[in-house]
Amino acid sequence: MSAEPFRSGFVAIIGRPNVGKSTLLNRILGEKLVITSDKPQTTRNRIQGIHNLPGGQIVFIDTPGIHRARSRLNRYMVDEAGAALEGIDAILFLVEASANPAAQFELVAEYLPRVAVPVILVVNKIDLVSREQLLERLAQYGKLHPFHEIIPISAATGDGVERLVELIFPLLPEGPAYFPDDILTDAPERFVVAEIIREKVFRLTGDEIPYAVAVNVEQFKERPDGSLISISAVITVERETQKGIVIGRKGALLKRIGTQARQEIEQLLGTRVFLELFVRVRKDWTENPNMLKELGYQ
Repeated sequence: MSAEPFRSGFVAIIGRPNVGKSTLLNRILGEKLVITSDKPQTTRNRIQGIHNLPGGQIVFIDTPGIHRARSRLNRYMVDEAGAALEGIDAILFLVEASANPAAQFELVAEYLPRVAVPVILVVNKIDLVSREQLLERLAQYGKLHPFHEIIPISAATGDGVERLVELIFPLLPEGPAYFPDDILTDAPERFVVAEIIREKVFRLTGDEIPYAVAVNVEQFKERPDGSLISISAVITVERETQKGIVIGRKGALLKRIGTQARQEIEQLLGTRVFLELFVRVRKDWTENPNMLKELGYQ
């Protein structure tokens, strides 16, 4: 009896902001790879997460939330989401179980006619609705598009996630693994470190600050014996008032950001870390093409 063929492919996770795309990817991988927060538009770049199975490899592409873009940075994020639909083998279209189906579907539906691959509708956050409400939502979504499958899950609790992976796997073509089986992502360590720092800014500041923040790692130096990594990073904001908020009274908030980020970076890298943070003002950087490119949004 011949063995089952090895399967590998790319699966894009799309949806509106804050529906749980990054939380789902972290849940599938079993480790925190992508930053999360309760604020929309936390994810700005496409991020590939690599999930290895006994008979194959799924490369998940986490994307920024699809929304009406108002700034150059927002347009970059929406373009990133759209570009993720090129050369893929399946799409996970994520929605919230408690949200209005028509509103959730409106923007993302603009992208679906472009693709000829299976689209699985993933109804997330089912732990926040009643069974009756969930059944009603599933029926409503079933009338909006000929989805390959509709599956309810909770990325937060893990309910239904294993079943979702089982549904995805047969959709992948036969072929070799794209990445070694001992890595979670193809993103460089500098990028992941910068994202961790940015997440702490999102979580520890108010509503205004996160959307004006970018983080750039300027130094990443490891001791020859691997006992310590020295990291220097710059947090960029748009205005002096924002700089004052990020630093905090007598530097207290910046210290909290640094402490929480350092602890998570040490866990990621498996060694001690010396983290130094600076805050600078680049006026209206979210609208400046040259600054966006310099900060990695190109």
